[in-house]
Amino acid sequence: MAMPVSLDRPIVGIDVAKKELVIYHRDSERLEAIPNDKPSIKKWLKTVPHGTMIAIEATNTFHVLFADLAYEKGCVIYMVDGYRLSRYREGVNVRAKTDAKDAWLLARYLHNEFKELKPWVPACPLYRDLQSLFRRRAALVQAYTGLKQSWSNEPHLKSAFKAHIKSMERLVALVEAQIKKALHEAGLTHQLKRCMKIEGIGFLNAARLVTAFMRGDFKGADAFIAFLGMDLRVSKSGQKDGRRSLTKRGDPEVRRLLYVAAMAARKTSAWKPFYEAQCKRGFSSTEALVMLARKLARVAFALLKNQSEYQTKMV
Repeated sequence: MAMPVSLDRPIVGIDVAKKELVIYHRDSERLEAIPNDKPSIKKWLKTVPHGTMIAIEATNTFHVLFADLAYEKGCVIYMVDGYRLSRYREGVNVRAKTDAKDAWLLARYLHNEFKELKPWVPACPLYRDLQSLFRRRAALVQAYTGLKQSWSNEPHLKSAFKAHIKSMERLVALVEAQIKKALHEAGLTHQLKRCMKIEGIGFLNAARLVTAFMRGDFKGADAFIAFLGMDLRVSKSGQKDGRRSLTKRGDPEVRRLLYVAAMAARKTSAWKPFYEAQCKRGFSSTEALVMLARKLARVAFALLKNQSEYQTKMV
């Protein structure tokens, strides 16, 4: 359980890079930099009080080591995604973007907005392992697709290229087998099968949804959809009703997989009426597919949350 926080605690903003952490102490207005390695981080953590509030910009993986160690030390961690920080920078009219300025901006953001923020807690080892496997698979598929498109018309290397593609396909299959094994060993096969009963949802989509579900105690489907980055950003003021778009926070691969699932689901008798109804309302085929993808995610969440079995009549 996260500890209660208040502004009587020290506030620190940290800009993270692969090799260095740039740290801004809001109370003393002091700026420092330390190497982004375990010994340096542990040494620095000994200098800060228990319960220090720390804002970190979430990077690819460079922030994970610090976040884990600081959490163990008793600091209260707040993850701030790059998009949110960028918009905040524009909102407060900060023109410069440097590591030091970002560390200062993170501390300012936490000081002003902490009541609206939720402290970060580490993910379980299984979630991290699965996330790593999903990232590896996504990178493989992206490379595989790019190679096929760029090399398909090269006759002189056709034989060698075919062997290389086969090797990549075997590697993708191996990653998928590891994902399946990890879920089975964690006792989540039943959850996987629940999701796979939904028309359009295959193994990868089901595995990704189960993985996302285990990350937090979601209050409802809306929170789950927001975690997936499939909630809407609304732009409306006065008589102007601007175009709505997805927030696209979180892992883009889960959204891509759900979109692919929607493409398959729209051809089924269960989901075809829903898809066609959105098109008749004036939405484009892409918008209707996104709406269907979001609907699939909501149904999956209900099944996972309630431990219930899928019934087609739910649609």
